This record gives sequence, C-alpha cells and structure tokens, in this order.
Amino acid sequence: MTDDRIDVVLPCLNEAGALPIVLHALPPGYRAIVVDNGSTDDSPRIAERLGAHVVHEKRRGYGAAVHTGLECATAGIVCFADADGSLDLAELPKLVAALHDGADLAVGRRVPTSRDVWPWHARAGNLLLASLLRRRGLPVRDIAPLRAVRRASLLDLGITDRAFGYPLELLIKAQRADWRVSEFDVSYGARAKGTKSKVSGSVRGTVRAVRDMSRVLAR
Repeated sequence: MTDDRIDVVLPCLNEAGALPIVLHALPPGYRAIVVDNGSTDDSPRIAERLGAHVVHEKRRGYGAAVHTGLECATAGIVCFADADGSLDLAELPKLVAALHDGADLAVGRRVPTSRDVWPWHARAGNLLLASLLRRRGLPVRDIAPLRAVRRASLLDLGITDRAFGYPLELLIKAQRADWRVSEFDVSYGARAKGTKSKVSGSVRGTVRAVRDMSRVLAR
C-alpha cells in the first residue's frame, strides 16, 4: 500500500505562541516534524500535545534544524516552513501538486499581507540575493522559507550549510543540478503574538543571514 503522507519540517526556537496556529493549519495527510533547536519556552511540550513528532537538535542554526528534520522524515515528499505563524500551511498542497506535475522543487514567493510584516532590511537582503540567483539562471524572486521537495533528491544534493545559508545553498545546487524549480505566490502575514523573527526581526539578524548566505555564494 502506498503511503501518501507528506512530512512537514518545522524548525523551532521559542515558538510556543505560534505552534497552535501553525499546527492546526496543517492539511489532512500532512505530518508535522517540529525540530526544537534549544527552546527555553514550552514549544516542545505544546508541539507534542498537538500531535507533532518532536525531535531535538542541539546545534544552533537554521540549517542544522532543517537537516535534522529531513533525516527524521520518512515520507517521500517533505515540506519545510517557518514555525512562527507568518505562513499559511494550508497553501502547501499547491506546492506538492507541482512536484506531481514534474517540478523537482516547489517554493513559495512571499506576498506580504500588509506593509509592516516584512521590514525593509529583510526585504532588501532578499531582493539582492534573489537577483543574484536570477543572474545564475534560476528564475526565483524569493529565498523562500516555504518549500516542497522529494526527500531522496534533497539528500542527494548534499547541502552542507547548517546556518542561515541553507536555503540559498539549496537553490544554487538545484540550479547546478538542472532541477525544474516552480515558484508560487504565498501569503506572508504577521507572526503570532509574542514571537519574533530570528532573521528579519532586527537589522542585526538580517545582516547575519546575508553574511551566511554570502559565504555560500562565494564557494
């Protein structure tokens, strides 16, 4: 019997206020894998209570949490999303449908629901990196936090970055491997009350993310 379940990897660092919203939005047949990256709040307990599979990654870093979730996934197709409530996981099926239609990777292009949900410094950093990718021949306009991909294919790409450079390295290696990448508009709203982005929540966070991604570009 074929297992049609989809695994959804959710890197998590102190997202207790957002997890109920995020997990309740999961479509039927989608299993949450919450990768706790050292939370000091009740995130792991809340995730478990809401039915998520919780794993722990002690090494701090977005890429470290994502890769651990990928390794723990068992479904043939794996999705990735932020756990802060800014993304609507009900939009995941359209990305998964693109894989069934022949795409190797489906990504979301964030469309802000209001002007203040995406600070200028984060938007500027994203625009710069996306423009550099387009010059390399990859037609994307976002370094997307919402993604769908076949688990085995992603493991074969051999992504090595364990910090904020992970999404960029994925896109670069996808382009080098001649993957067909499909990009879709997805809504990007305010984070759940009490949560703050580790990247766009401050200029310092954005600078750190761009620094990590610049190192990936320089390889």
